[in-house]
Formats: sequence, C-alpha cells, structure tokens
Amino acid sequence: MFFSSSRSRALPALVLTAVLVSGCAAEGTTSAAPATPPPSTVAPTAPALAITDPWVKTTGEGMTAAFGTLVNNTDTEVTVVSGASPLSPKIELHEVVESGGKMIMRPKKGGFVIPARGTHELAPGGDHIMLMDVTGKVEPGAEIPFTLTLADGGTLEFTAIGKEFAGGKEDYQGGDEGGMDMGGSGDKDKG
Repeated sequence: MFFSSSRSRALPALVLTAVLVSGCAAEGTTSAAPATPPPSTVAPTAPALAITDPWVKTTGEGMTAAFGTLVNNTDTEVTVVSGASPLSPKIELHEVVESGGKMIMRPKKGGFVIPARGTHELAPGGDHIMLMDVTGKVEPGAEIPFTLTLADGGTLEFTAIGKEFAGGKEDYQGGDEGGMDMGGSGDKDKG
C-alpha cells in the first residue's frame, strides 16, 4: 500500500493519539474505583444492656442512690450482679421490701434480672444502686461514672446526672433482716 507523504505523517500522529486516548480510558476505568470502601449498610447493633435516663440523688455525704431504666437488647435474660463508681468504695444492688410494717432497703439476692427484650426499672422506693460512704458531694448536674458488671462477665459503663430528689427523707439506719430502715411506716415513696 502506498501513502502520500502528507498522509504518512498524519497516520502515525493519528495512531499515537488513539493509543494515548485508549491508555487514558483504560487507566481512568481502573482509577474510577473508590479509594475507600463504601459505607457499610449493616445497621449498628445495640449493646446487650443499656440504661435510659440514669440519675443519682444529690447528697453532701454519707449515702445516695442511682436510678434509671435498664434495657435488655438481647433474646436472653441479662443479670446485673454488681456495680462500681469512683464516688463510692462500696456499692450494692438494693431492693425495697416490707418488713415488720416498715419499708427497708436490703441487698437484692441474685442481682437485677432484666428479661429478654425487656426492661427493669431502678426507682426511688424500688430497686436501685446504693452508694455507701460516698467520697464527694453530688451537686445537681454532676456527672457520676458507673460500671455495672453482668453475670456473664460483660459490663455496662454509663454516666448518671446528679438530681435533687426529696423522696421519703430516708435516714438509712440499720434495720431488721440486714436491711436499712427507710423511716416512715411503709410508704413505698421512699428511695
């Protein structure tokens, strides 16, 4: 095949342009992939145990209690067996029961059991986290860290907010059955 000289110079330029364009296209397709993987479409899983609206009763010294609602996000029951906080060297899981016509607080045998996909309320006059020999003042709005330990060894860390609560004017004196007398004559509005 015979090409004129002007055509023969144009052909190599055309071939070179085609090679460069195809090289760019090939290179562009490989670099068009995202540098980072796309965000996961899997919904984040909820922790096995959570707490809603945690708060701790304000105090100047002595004892206080923490409250909230424990939420079990699993298909099996969860048991809280102990608690800890830098605010107190001694924390117990308490219940309030009637004894001899008085309401008393005492350690809850077996801890707090939260049913599968259920809740367990910690409230004044009921189950609560008892802090004894508190090491500092709890003012309204104070942020108090807690760690609850579960029967399976897991933990739940949370921060409770200091809140004023008059309750039943507890006196926390030693009572029958190893409990603490809540004062009064059986009112359940104590905490």
